[in-house]
Amino acid sequence: MKLVAVFYVLVLVPLCNCRLISIPLRIANAGAPARLYPTPGTSTSSVTASSEVKRKGGQNLALDSQPLGTISFLEMVNNLKGDSGRGYYMELLIGTPPQKLNVLVDTGSSNFAVAGAPDPYVVGYFDSALSSTYQSLGLDVSVRYTQGSWSGELGKDIISISGGPNGSFTVNIATILESDNFFLPDINWQGILGLAYSALAKPSSSVEPFFDSIVREAKIENVFSMQMCGVGVALPPQEKDAVGGSLILGGIEPSLYTGPIWYTPVKEEWYYQVEILKLEVGQQNLNLDCREYNMDKAIVDSGTTLLRLPEKVFIAIVEAITRISPIAEFSSGFWTGSQLACWAKGETTLSLFPKLSIYLRGMNSSQSFRLTISSELYILYVAEVRDSLDCYRFGIAPSSNGLIIGATFMEGFYVIFDRAHARVGFAVSTCADASASHASEIAGPFSAADVASNCIATSSFSEPVFWIISYVLMSICGTALLILIVLLLLPEQCCRRNSNEVNDASSLIRHRWK
Repeated sequence: MKLVAVFYVLVLVPLCNCRLISIPLRIANAGAPARLYPTPGTSTSSVTASSEVKRKGGQNLALDSQPLGTISFLEMVNNLKGDSGRGYYMELLIGTPPQKLNVLVDTGSSNFAVAGAPDPYVVGYFDSALSSTYQSLGLDVSVRYTQGSWSGELGKDIISISGGPNGSFTVNIATILESDNFFLPDINWQGILGLAYSALAKPSSSVEPFFDSIVREAKIENVFSMQMCGVGVALPPQEKDAVGGSLILGGIEPSLYTGPIWYTPVKEEWYYQVEILKLEVGQQNLNLDCREYNMDKAIVDSGTTLLRLPEKVFIAIVEAITRISPIAEFSSGFWTGSQLACWAKGETTLSLFPKLSIYLRGMNSSQSFRLTISSELYILYVAEVRDSLDCYRFGIAPSSNGLIIGATFMEGFYVIFDRAHARVGFAVSTCADASASHASEIAGPFSAADVASNCIATSSFSEPVFWIISYVLMSICGTALLILIVLLLLPEQCCRRNSNEVNDASSLIRHRWK
């Protein structure tokens, strides 16, 4: 990340003897390109399948808080590196002979793509010409994310996964030949591993995503889970890759979480779309219509750095934080992401910021559960601007395309993507639980009787549907244009015909006159 310190402004913080300094900020990947894989070794314990619901007097007292199944995947633990600011990535071996690349783990897209040509921000790329097993499919492919885009060529090749299932697997792979704001300074990954559903795959949903191929070929369970351990870590850039996490393909690793797992249904299988019922700041309800939280969509996306909220929700969150927190004199630039908040070393006052909570609908639709994170997760350590200062940025940002539970929020939890049962599970991560302030909490069940039966106002306008409609409209426009061209040409042909008839008649008259 590139920091530009332009000037310093001293601000006295109410109710605190510490000093807050506001510094203009420019971060190359402040929004992180929204658009990483995978799994198992030898099982060391037997599989248990349970969907137990505790009952009393015939009433559900808990949501479906038990895992689909548990199995030890210890060989996959710590197979991720990185942090929320630059993304979490894992190592893959691609082609024959194998070429080693790091790929960003992204649950918000569905294409597996790697740099296929030199780029100033990547240290290496996949040279398909050097792989004897690479097969070009002759298809162009391009993907545009919330920020950044790339285009390239679709092909197939074999891969093997460091810290994943044993063996080699044949998967679809896109080689990135051109990109815009996709690869960024100070990253250590050269590609992206899309883990969402095939509905988002480009150029069409017929392209089998990476994880689907692994499930089919390795015969593992259709579930993966993630633990991202950047929470509360303040390390200099050269040590950032010491931070990491785990991507478990094919199941759940019990050593990575504490307490029960709470599940919420996947509302639509494209992104991992969930339904949010309520948001709280410092245990105070924002009191917005629940449809505001699900405006456009609400998704769980590891490839997005921050917690992103629809504009109206973002404004309400900022107003609530500034109202509740004793720190009221922050520059507006801090909330919009253009400025850092810096304290003298040892004077950081993150405890003055309130906890944030998101309520998700449970598998029992009449109930909900609450995910809570402390300021340790959403007030993000950036860097030492001076030897005497620790600087932070706001880990929440406005969004124009829905609510995104990104890496900032996910770092507090062990997240299970149970595709076999169309649900996403959350448990307290052992990383977050080990932190001094217990950075995350889960509680429930709560009644959802006072919440609308459906907080998703209308069916999501998914990309596949959008493309179908686009093609139909283009066909209609093309047909209309063709008809217009024909109509424009007809008068000219008629005039030529009439002109020829006149000339023929004139010649006949002259002939007869003679």
